[in-house]
Amino acid sequence: MQCASPLAFATTQATRCGDCLRDPPAFDATIVAADYAAPIDQLVLALKFGNRLALAPLFAHLMRDAILREPAFAMPSLLAVVPLGEQRLAERGFNQALEIARPLAQAIAVALAPQLLERTRETLMQAMLPPAERHRNMHHAFVLPAHAGALVRGRHVGIVDDVMTTGATLNEIAATLKRHGAARVTNLVFARTPPR
Repeated sequence: MQCASPLAFATTQATRCGDCLRDPPAFDATIVAADYAAPIDQLVLALKFGNRLALAPLFAHLMRDAILREPAFAMPSLLAVVPLGEQRLAERGFNQALEIARPLAQAIAVALAPQLLERTRETLMQAMLPPAERHRNMHHAFVLPAHAGALVRGRHVGIVDDVMTTGATLNEIAATLKRHGAARVTNLVFARTPPR
């Protein structure tokens, strides 16, 4: 599920890539701030694995700018983040998506629900898997706690993440949210792997 356009902002079928037309994703749109390529990739790695948390507000600022460049975009009414598994969270000590989402929520004046989603199990790192296995790795990996269904029903939910590669993780989250009644799901991603 790799979109071909450099900015995967899709509001109409006319702006969707061929892959999205053939196999429509569960999410409705994706806005990205940058390509996951040098030197941006090194900044992402510095945040994620180098504990450079001071980069998160910069990423949020650039994401806000990307959102504001889309005049037709309607802001989500709620932001959530891609949750980490307990083991990965304990190893890293923080969730990089949450570190980006906090200043982003403030910058775009949208409420953040950091515990909206839970990971049901530890998954393999998506970066280590071939594209064909990424969907299987994420299948049913996320749930909403019992009280959270009312938060998403009929609402536009924005999902914040640091990197989008194939979109398998974000697609599974969007499918989960839609099963619980979300009206629209938009991915708000700092960097995206360019199409090959």
